[in-house]
Amino acid sequence: MHGGGAHCEQLLWFAEPEGGAEASGSSGRPSGTSTGRVLIVDDENAIRLVCRLNLQTAGFETLEAGDGATALALVRAERPDLILLDIMLPDVNGWAIAEELAADPATREIPILFLTARSERADMSRGHQLGGVGYVTKPFEPVALTETVTTVVERARRGELEAMRLEWEEALRRQTF
Repeated sequence: MHGGGAHCEQLLWFAEPEGGAEASGSSGRPSGTSTGRVLIVDDENAIRLVCRLNLQTAGFETLEAGDGATALALVRAERPDLILLDIMLPDVNGWAIAEELAADPATREIPILFLTARSERADMSRGHQLGGVGYVTKPFEPVALTETVTTVVERARRGELEAMRLEWEEALRRQTF
């Protein structure tokens, strides 16, 4: 595990690509194609901007929502490959969004990475219980976040969503926060 601070350790427990695959946004894709589509849900414009710039540089298409209602509408209309989800949002909070998406067969397989200032172990556990695949605390390292997003999207495409959830569950059991 890297020693880059608590924010990195919380997201790197699954970030190592399996089988030696590269974690770059363009690995194995024809030029001009997207690495995937990521919905960034955060009420802070600056956070959305940092995420957008880094993810687009890695080849991702990005969608953005500054509130929960917009996020839910975008998920249903656009079916992103991954959702970066803040918890503290105006109107509908991130917990309620995750719960609603997990209850819907059409959206429950979309990976959710929580991206939040809430750093308590209870919050991390709740994110896991609601079906998330990872938890990143603010402040965060944008490059590490982009690498994690890339890995999660690649693993989800290989059908490893449940494996990522089990790895997070094991990490929660092993660690004290």
